[in-house]
Amino acid sequence: QVQLVESGGGLVQTGGSLRLSCVASGSTLSSPVMGWFRQAPGKEREFVALISRSGSTTVYADSVKGRFTISRDGARNTVYLQMNSLKPEDTAVYYCTAGATYSSDYNGYRNWGQGTQVTVSS
Repeated sequence: QVQLVESGGGLVQTGGSLRLSCVASGSTLSSPVMGWFRQAPGKEREFVALISRSGSTTVYADSVKGRFTISRDGARNTVYLQMNSLKPEDTAVYYCTAGATYSSDYNGYRNWGQGTQVTVSS
């Protein structure tokens, strides 16, 4: 089991930036892939970005490519999501996840943080 704690959400205007952080603890060796999903009100949880343990492999949803950057600090067991050029449609609760494989389906992951709210005003 992996424990995940997110931080860094908030309210920002369109075009602004935010950086989310997620600290992992527990059985992190068994869950080398970390990443972010998001869920807007009334919608399913959707894939945002994933990163390998080394950081050499990253995967992004088309909707955030070129605007969001995922990175990782192995020494701190922390993954980051730098979000630039934010749009109102990015408004959602952002969840950190960790698992053994790459999957854009949230059902592929068992470990989740509590979520952090990101609100982008128009």
